[in-house]
Amino acid sequence: MSEFEDLVDSHYQALFRFGMSLTKSVDAASDLVQETFCIWAAKGDQLRDRSKAKTWLFTTLHREFLSQRRRATRFSDEPVDEAATEAVAGSEADAERQMDGQRAVELLAALDESYRAPLALFYIQQHSYKEIAAILDIPIGTVMSRLSRGKEMLRKRMTEEPSSAPKNILQIEPSQLRENHG
Repeated sequence: MSEFEDLVDSHYQALFRFGMSLTKSVDAASDLVQETFCIWAAKGDQLRDRSKAKTWLFTTLHREFLSQRRRATRFSDEPVDEAATEAVAGSEADAERQMDGQRAVELLAALDESYRAPLALFYIQQHSYKEIAAILDIPIGTVMSRLSRGKEMLRKRMTEEPSSAPKNILQIEPSQLRENHG
């Protein structure tokens, strides 16, 4: 197996999960990962310390995401069908909120990218502060403050915004059951 194949096997899933946390789309995340490996194929030989390949890949993916987002805001190539988007988002939101972990991921996706990326890298990808700083090209102190603020935002949203998860059967009054079911 070649070095490139080893690199893809080792890092594809982690890069895809990071891409999903940024884009919230399977197709866009797949495209980002593919573009990241294409960039590696073209420029990876410039990396002197091969032990830093993982950080280089995550940094490249993040930069490519930012670049694509900037381009997308300048050039919109598809009209948005608001009704279809709301219908899909509504049904997905109800299903996702049934578990706390899914709820946290949903709220994470709603955060601003400056907080979402460090939180995803730290909690989902389990990178160190130093690695996150290198990937996002920001100081470690900024990583720590964004993680702290992002966690606080998530905590606040988890407690303030009601979940649509079904009530525990023990919390339902017997009179409500008789009213609904005769």
